[in-house]
Amino acid sequence: MKTILITNDDGIDADGLFRLAKEAQHFGRVYITAPDGQRSAASHSITLHGQIDVYPYAYPLEGVTAWTCSGTPADCVRAGSLYLMPQKPDAVLSGINRGYNTATDIQYSGTVGAALEAAFQGFRGIAFSEQDSGCHEVTDHSLHALLAELLETELPPDQVLNVNIPGCRLAECRGILRDRTVSRSMFYNDRYRKITDLPEHGIRLEVDGLYSENAEEGTDMRAVIDRYISVGYVSRIR
Repeated sequence: MKTILITNDDGIDADGLFRLAKEAQHFGRVYITAPDGQRSAASHSITLHGQIDVYPYAYPLEGVTAWTCSGTPADCVRAGSLYLMPQKPDAVLSGINRGYNTATDIQYSGTVGAALEAAFQGFRGIAFSEQDSGCHEVTDHSLHALLAELLETELPPDQVLNVNIPGCRLAECRGILRDRTVSRSMFYNDRYRKITDLPEHGIRLEVDGLYSENAEEGTDMRAVIDRYISVGYVSRIR
């Protein structure tokens, strides 16, 4: 049985974290160190100039030991694996994130950032994300088999596995595509729009993205657009 650390960027109470932890219990002893609130788009940032606060958390799964952390997802991996856990993890699972982490959006992802931190610390890192549609049929049907496969897949020390699952009905999912490359495109081409003027000549802006499905063949983004589960590799900076 493996020792598994789980984190996410949606926070300790996220439904995706619960579903991932519940399934991971079939493969080993599960520990959770997760942010105490929303940390999406935290990327691979860590807390160096300041402290992080960690508290035991009564997680609603019997047998799971959990803590909340005031830091980033990468902080959670570091605190969990380097201090809180009684032994080093065999694998770090991150997710299940609400919303895809594909293409150029990967660089902003706290979910993938946590998996990359696991690789940096010498652990197997696997990031899981699903389309934020409210339909979990494909994930619920496929997660056990994905974990069984990916917890044993040979993985170079400088790479993590990145899994994206479409939020369609199970009957609409066309299967799994492995070894997907990272698309150079993006679902939203971001621009900014002004919300209001502020005192002293300031302005308030917000992101206003234009949706696009222009993705290259063979990529993670193309796979999920075509309703496949995408499994690919992401490399950390050496």
